[in-house]
Order: sequence, then structure tokens, then C-alpha cells
Amino acid sequence: MAGEQRRPWDDISELLHGGAAAADVEAFLDSMESGTLVHALFRLDPDDQRALLAVVSPDRAAALIEELPDAHAADLIEEMAATDAAPIVEELASDHRADVLAELDDEDAAEIIELLGEEDANEVRELISYPQDLAGGLMIKEFASYPMAATVREVVDDLSIPEREELLLTIPYIYVVIRKHRLRGVIRLRDLVSASPDTPVGELASRSPTVAPDASLEDLEDFFDDNDVAAVPVIDERGYLLGIVRRRAVLEALTEKAEADSLKAAGIIGGDELRSMPILLRSRRRLGWLSLNIGLNIVSASVIAAYQDTLTAVIALAVFLPIVSDMSGCSGNQAVAVSMRELTLGAAVPRDVLRVWRKEAIVGLLNGLILGAMLGGVAWAWKGNPVLGLVVGAALAANTIIAVSIGGTVPLILRHLKLDPAVASGPLLTTVTDVCGFFLLLSIASFVLPVLV
Repeated sequence: MAGEQRRPWDDISELLHGGAAAADVEAFLDSMESGTLVHALFRLDPDDQRALLAVVSPDRAAALIEELPDAHAADLIEEMAATDAAPIVEELASDHRADVLAELDDEDAAEIIELLGEEDANEVRELISYPQDLAGGLMIKEFASYPMAATVREVVDDLSIPEREELLLTIPYIYVVIRKHRLRGVIRLRDLVSASPDTPVGELASRSPTVAPDASLEDLEDFFDDNDVAAVPVIDERGYLLGIVRRRAVLEALTEKAEADSLKAAGIIGGDELRSMPILLRSRRRLGWLSLNIGLNIVSASVIAAYQDTLTAVIALAVFLPIVSDMSGCSGNQAVAVSMRELTLGAAVPRDVLRVWRKEAIVGLLNGLILGAMLGGVAWAWKGNPVLGLVVGAALAANTIIAVSIGGTVPLILRHLKLDPAVASGPLLTTVTDVCGFFLLLSIASFVLPVLV
């Protein structure tokens, strides 16, 4: 249409399909703002994304890869020839390189690793050996370390090369080691540049807090909450310096975990979805819980069917059925959120299930009575029938207690069974609160039906 604004992803696609030279494609990418480029990258279909990675230089392709979630980047890399993928993977930061390769099939990952340089290949094999949510899986291998005898002048000269300067933008420390491996201490850059040029760096190094490679994401979060540092060294039981975990990497990992848990709670299997992913893959990930929910909803509907005579006699009950189930579901979801948070922090473990139930039941009783009284008052005022108000209020109060009891304990039980509590807690809670809410409201109404009509 005349006057319609050109969309950048259409321009990129046109360049790719028109056989434009790599320099022209990169020049167009350079002309775009960072946010616009990321948006355009996601709007390209997977084939165009792969074509873009293939035509630009490996370092530019790596920069684009780093804008994508690891699973999505792995899907693109997996469809590329190993000889084309390896130069791109080699340009990634060591931690991101390991994360992407960990998402690939073992055979595909091994084929790419074989094409990397010996040092990079060994680093990747080491990093992949650690789970991604531990310090060993989050650490990077790019850091500046020097022997104790090196002078300040020698270190400053070495740090002046471009590769080192870029590294120091994210890690403003240098590390002093003994015999190339054992950590002696750390020096802040500002302390280094203000020291006498002939001073050995071993005299300037101060002891550094460290973490073990098996430190959990929660341990790292606590560490950075307690320590105002940009990065922490990872050492093994011998005191050897294995790598560095950056504060930024921990914050990104926590954000990704929260996003994945949110998607899992919504019933998206795998906990990762973007609209640029293949349609069939997205459909399959959503259908898992949706198809199961058909059966769960039939169970809920069967409760209503069993009390259709009561519902016909007091049609006003139909108005309160969704309110009772929804309000109870909200209370239950609050309990789920607290249990998930405590599991993450280590404040609760599966064996605490009875303690958690007692505490939730007390809160559920208090909130249930208050909410029940509020909704019961609305029902009474609407129909002028105190019995209707009592039935509705009692059903909501009882269902709130049930909902928070389930919401608080199910995540712990699922964790004990080695299942993912983020995936199953939400759908299970929704079904139980619906069934119990419908049953309580209709069964209580049936019991007092002679005085309710």
C-alpha cells in the first residue's frame, strides 16, 4: 500500500532472498537501533533467521544468537551444517556457548565441539558437565589472571590489548594465581592503576570470597545479595580457579527461571515458547495440558449435572458457582506461589508438608470466613434470603480452606515425587477447586433446599 511504512524484517528478508552481499546485510543491521534489531530478528521466520546467521560474519552471528533464548538458538544451530555452526559457536562467550550446545542432541553437539579449537573444546566439555543452574554451569572462562611475581607495569601492558579491554568492562578485577591455577587473591582495577609500576601484583592481592562449582542458583543469589561485587571466583576443593560467575549472569538466570516457571504454570510443556517457533511445536507444547483439561473439566461438569434438580429449583445458585470456584482458585494460587518461593529459597522441603498445611489452613480459615461473609452478605442483599447467603458463604469459606491446603502442599508433594511442581500445581489446583466448589455449594443447598426455595 502506498505510504505504508517499511518493516525492517521485510527489508532483511528482501536482502537475503535477493542475494545481497554480506557487507550490505551487515551495513543494514548496523543502521538499526538495538531494540528494533532484536524485534526484527524475532519477526523473521526460522529459515530467514538461519540464512541471516549464515551470511553475516561469525562474530556478528554470535551477537545475534545471544539475543535469542538458548533453546531457540539451539534449534537454529541444529539445522545448520556443523562446519557453518562451529565458527559462530566459537565466537560466543564460554557460558553461552555451553548453554546453547547443552540444548543440542549429544551427537550434534559433539560434531560441533570437534570443530572448535582445542582450548575452546576443552572448556565447553567442562562447562557442559555442570547443570546450568549451578555455579559451574553459569561461570565463564574469560577472565584475567596473573602470577604473583608479575609487576603492575607488565599487567597493565597486557590489559591494554583490545580483547582484554573488552573483558574488563564486565569484570573489573584481575586474579592472582599460584602456579597458574591456585587462586591467591583479587585486585580491583582502580587499585592496580594507582600502584607503583614495579610492584609485584602478589603484594596487592587481597583475599576474595569464593564459591564452589556446585553452588546453586539460590546460593549465588544470596551471595550477591550479601556482597557488593560484580563477579565471584569459582574454585574447586584444591583451590584451583575454574572460572568466574558474574552478578549479571545470576540475575539473567533467575529471570529466565521465573519466566519458565510462569509458562509451565500456564500449562506450556517445556517452559519455553516464542511465536517465531514452528507452529506444530508450539501447538504440541500447549496441547499437553489442554487435552488433559478436557477430562478434568468433564469431572467438574459432572458435579453440576448430579445436582441439576437443585440448580433448577434455585437458579440463583448458578450465579455464584463461578464466583466460589474462582475466588478459591485465587486463594489457592497464592498458596502455590508461596510454596514455590520457599522451595526455591530452601525455606521449605518436602518433609515440611504437615507444617505447611497447618499454617495454610489457619490462613485459609481466617480468609475463608471473611470472604464467605462478604459474598454471603451480597447473596442475602440480592435475594433477601438469609439462607441463600449462609449457603454461599459457607461454601466459599470451606472451599478456601481446601484450596490453600492443596495449593500449599501439592508443590512439596510433587517435588518429593521428583516431578516439576511448576507444571502440575496450577492445573491440579484449578480442577480440585472447581470440583470442590461446585460440590460444596450444591450439596449444602440440597441439604437446606426446603427452606431455601
